[in-house]
Parts: sequence; structure tokens; C-alpha cells
Amino acid sequence: MSLLEVNGIGIAFGGVKAVDQVSLSVRPGEIYSIIGPNGAGKTTLFNLISGVYHTQSGSIRLAGQDVTGRRPYELARHGMSRTFQNLQVFTRMTALENVMTGRHLHEEHGLIGHMLHLPSTIAQERRTREAALACLARVGLADRAEDRAGSLSYGAMKRLEIARALAMEPKILLLDEPAAGCNAAETAEIDHLLVEIARAGLSIVLIEHDMKLVMGISDRVLVLEQGRYLVEGLPAEVARDPKVIRAYLGSEATSVLGGGDA
Repeated sequence: MSLLEVNGIGIAFGGVKAVDQVSLSVRPGEIYSIIGPNGAGKTTLFNLISGVYHTQSGSIRLAGQDVTGRRPYELARHGMSRTFQNLQVFTRMTALENVMTGRHLHEEHGLIGHMLHLPSTIAQERRTREAALACLARVGLADRAEDRAGSLSYGAMKRLEIARALAMEPKILLLDEPAAGCNAAETAEIDHLLVEIARAGLSIVLIEHDMKLVMGISDRVLVLEQGRYLVEGLPAEVARDPKVIRAYLGSEATSVLGGGDA
């Protein structure tokens, strides 16, 4: 059974089809990666799935419910969480405070309750803090909870974003280039983290240019070219597919995709 089902979605800007009738499905606990050359439409597809853009065709179902046309905050309530290409960290807040902001969907008491220091609000604050600390521990940042986010290394800030996304308690996590700009050691940490998250039963949809990471951790890979479905399959199958090799500029594809042993 699929957790996420995307059927024939698409969007055009100024008559140019950025995403053209793309379909995919993601199973519970699966790492599903979307790859393709620059300009293939990967982030636009993410924006359609996550409600940033409204699809002009097709449908999207999440956990059996039709969520086509839902806004990002509505999709969050249905169990979808997302990170973006560019860091979205509050650098002047602590790591813990950053993650606590991801718990807003699970809080019942608002500003007035905080101002009045109601017992129920204090208890809620304690639960939020405990949940955020657990998320920080999950990404290996428990010891940096009280440090300002801006003092963290780039790779640690990438993991902090993932922790904040996890704080929403999603069913599916959309990650747009989580290892972009990271060095080899930081990429290895994210690689390990994503595998552990998936093993715990959370589905991951991944856009990533680091093909070693993609081919090493993905259950299935979808390749886009000029906004269209090109091929989908197991990582090793995709890496050897002639259509994929042509899309990645022929002979250069071997090094980009990791070759036949990927």
C-alpha cells in the first residue's frame, strides 16, 4: 500500500511545462529519491506535492486521502513535512528553540495562555521541550541544544532542519538537497541519519545531487528530464539505464551516477 500517490500532476509557467504529467508512489518506510539534470523540474515537483504550487492537472493522495490543492499547513496536518534547498534556520535562536517551533501543530494553548502562565500552558511547554530534545538527540545534536543555531557547523544546521521537520511528527518527510554544501564527513552523517529515520518507519522523498548518497540509501529512484518522467527503478538499474546515461551527458554519467556498481 502506498502512503503517497501522485497521479499525472503538472504545471506550466508562461506556456512552458515545468512538470508534465508526472506520477509516483511512495511506500511506508521507503527512501524514494528524485534525480535529474539541472532544470529537470525536481524542486518544482516538490513544490507541487507540498502545496507551494497548485497542480494544474492530476491528483495527490496522502494516507488514502485526496489532498490535491491543499495548502502547506493543511498538508502538515495530514502528516507531510518538508525542508528546502536553502537553510531556513533561525540563527539567533538556540537549536532547541528552532526545533520547538516545529511543534506548533501539536500545541493547543496560544499566546494568552502563555501570558497568564496557566498550568495547562506550562505543562504544554514542558511536553514541547521534551519532544524537541528527543528530536535533537535523534539527529545527534542533543549536546548543542542550548547553543545558538548560528554557531553550529553547516552540516549540523542541515541536521537541525531535519530535527525541526521531525518535530511535526510527520508520516512522510520531503527533503530538498539535505546534503548540499556539506563536506564528506557531514554527508556521511546525513546518510546514516536518513537510513535510521526510514528504518523507524518514516517515509522519505529525497532530492539530492550527491549521487553516491542517493544510490547508496535509496529503495527506488525516479529520474526526471525536462519535467517529464524518464525512468523509475532500483538504484543499480537506474544507474545503468541508457536513457539515464544520455540524460546525464553520456560518458560523464558513469562518474555522476556511480557506474554499474551503484
